[in-house]
Amino acid sequence: MGEGILALVGVARDDTQDDARELARKLVHLRVFADANGRMNRSLLDAGGSLGVVSQFTLLGDVRQGRRPSYSEAAAAETAEPLIEAVAEAARAEGVRVVTGRFRADMEVSLVNAGPVTILIDTRRAF
Repeated sequence: MGEGILALVGVARDDTQDDARELARKLVHLRVFADANGRMNRSLLDAGGSLGVVSQFTLLGDVRQGRRPSYSEAAAAETAEPLIEAVAEAARAEGVRVVTGRFRADMEVSLVNAGPVTILIDTRRAF
């Protein structure tokens, strides 16, 4: 995909199409790329980068009790898949090149994290 943002996306049971559109908007306009002065001041659109969208239900793993993660807050596949697709489509509508993973597939995803910059985004602002 080249330079850009790799978004590992976890869908919660109560997430909606509005959440998908908000996440896409946030990812496309997030100012995390360096400007001429080396400051994180440019968006994905400004940088001309791509957005990678990969479904990652394990982000919803709750390990507050015991040693085995609970995924009870993760959306069922039938709910999550259309929302993952909605994130990709909303980003494309903003003018960004989008690449996606394969839903429900075991994938090997490689990442070169420049910076490194890793940001957690929650459309419900729970943290």
